[in-house]
Amino acid sequence: MPTSPKQTIVTETGGQAYCEAAGLLKTARKAVALTGAGISVGSGIPDFRSPGGLWSVFSPEEYATIEVFRRHPAKAWELFRALGKVLVGKRANAAHQALAELERQGWLQAVVTQNIDNLHQQAGSSRVFEIHGDHQHLHCLQCGAIVPLLPGHLDATDIPCCAMCGFPLKPNVVLFGEAVRDLDAIHDCLADCDLLLVIGTSAQVYPAAALPALVRQHGGRIMEFNREPSLGTVVGRGDFLFQGDVLRTLPALADACGPR
Repeated sequence: MPTSPKQTIVTETGGQAYCEAAGLLKTARKAVALTGAGISVGSGIPDFRSPGGLWSVFSPEEYATIEVFRRHPAKAWELFRALGKVLVGKRANAAHQALAELERQGWLQAVVTQNIDNLHQQAGSSRVFEIHGDHQHLHCLQCGAIVPLLPGHLDATDIPCCAMCGFPLKPNVVLFGEAVRDLDAIHDCLADCDLLLVIGTSAQVYPAAALPALVRQHGGRIMEFNREPSLGTVVGRGDFLFQGDVLRTLPALADACGPR
């Protein structure tokens, strides 16, 4: 998708452009980050939609819908266990740590993530909206109980059941056919957001895909961090595209901001 001529395009060695972007971030009334799978690739977690990703092995329609879980929880757990084993032992990377540092310095107010890997919290971010849930807990659809995911849940072959009501438990992630999490709170958070950092996501899956346009409608500006531009007509005058590896571009921006 072509980039807008009104947009400042910054490479990994952008120099002065990082200082200009840091100035914009530091003077923003409220800056929020929207992250996707691309920020966690550097932690060894592949994008599920990429070639060889999880969806090429487990068809979402066959394994990842709420209807499948209700009818055949054992089949759904095949996907859950494969997913859980991908996430086990993964550590936050330099991009996650850069966002946590921006929050500590007071330049970033929140993170909205499409990821379920908990790496933002591991890095130290304290205000994280997990729009697709998390894979660190199990959820009972019958009584609402939420319990920690234990290593034994990934190694066993049976379906874990709720200790309160005996109903099959599912990981606390959003399946196809379920409502996403915290959407009202996210919209409230973005209502006065005047700078959105869009990081490691093509922003094509709704409802997250609507968030950059929502910020633009309110007069806010966009900083995109991706290997290739993806926001297209959403970008406008005064926006930035940091083109390259987020493991380099995000820490470079955090360094340019410096301490408060």
